[in-house]
Amino acid sequence: MTDPATDPADLTLDEIRLRLAPAIAENAAFDGWSDAARDYAADGENIDRDVAALAFEGGPVAMIDAWFETVDLDMMAALPPETLAAMKIRQRITALVEARLAATAPHREALRRAIAILAMPQNLATASRLGWRSVDTMWRAAGDTATDYNHYTKRAMLLAVYGATITVFLDDDSEDQADTRAFLGRRIDGIMRFEKAKAGIVRRASHRPSLSRFVGRLRYPVV
Repeated sequence: MTDPATDPADLTLDEIRLRLAPAIAENAAFDGWSDAARDYAADGENIDRDVAALAFEGGPVAMIDAWFETVDLDMMAALPPETLAAMKIRQRITALVEARLAATAPHREALRRAIAILAMPQNLATASRLGWRSVDTMWRAAGDTATDYNHYTKRAMLLAVYGATITVFLDDDSEDQADTRAFLGRRIDGIMRFEKAKAGIVRRASHRPSLSRFVGRLRYPVV
């Protein structure tokens, strides 16, 4: 996030995007992800409207992209490394998802409208990229360093869980989003059970006789 004390005239376009995104989200609940929402946000930050338009020349999708980035930054600020280090992996993932939901909670209508825009056929590739960016941020913050197929399976599963949880979250009127938390807890349990089962399969496979090694010994016997 940019320093609020920084003179708007000294901001880069990337910094302007991050500065304006939360205010655009606030306005989007009433005006949609529109030029009007962007202009009102620019006025509030004393940024020239034409400069703001240049910063978000990609239109609504660019605004949503910037907002999601600020949400990820808020999530990380809420859970610094030393806090996450004291948790088990399941607790880390749960806390990260809950922190991201908390960051969007004041703007649920803006989120609903953002999802509707990203669901349009022409925006599906961008929607996938933004979703993957967020779950990748979560797993990295949780300490995941996998670079093999585990890297992709973990993120794909969390993306599915997060997407399903958002659906519950948007219509959750329970106290402190208790229904959303319970739903998320069950889905995270599912991920952990899958990872545990997968690890067991890998361990068992590593102790099986190697067919290629056996054939090699037949062709080139040890003497």
